Amino acid sequence: MSVLTKVVAAPLIGLLVFYQRFISPMTPPSCRYYPSCSAYALTAIRRFGPVKGTWLAAKRLARCHPWAAGGVDHVPARPAHAA
Repeated sequence: MSVLTKVVAAPLIGLLVFYQRFISPMTPPSCRYYPSCSAYALTAIRRFGPVKGTWLAAKRLARCHPWAAGGVDHVPARPAHAA
């Protein structure tokens, strides 16, 4: 990731880590997916940057509802660049 991308991603990552450490422990477990949505968002932002990572996390949150089957749902791998 470029320096600018890291600077933009840092506050998002900070908010997610704050949520995981201080807010999530106060709520009962209710995740339908593995990994949890916050862990998914962290991985997506670290892997794809703040724009695409946030988009992937938003799509994941939209799929999380009481009628969702849930299950394992990992962040997609980055495509290999052609050399």
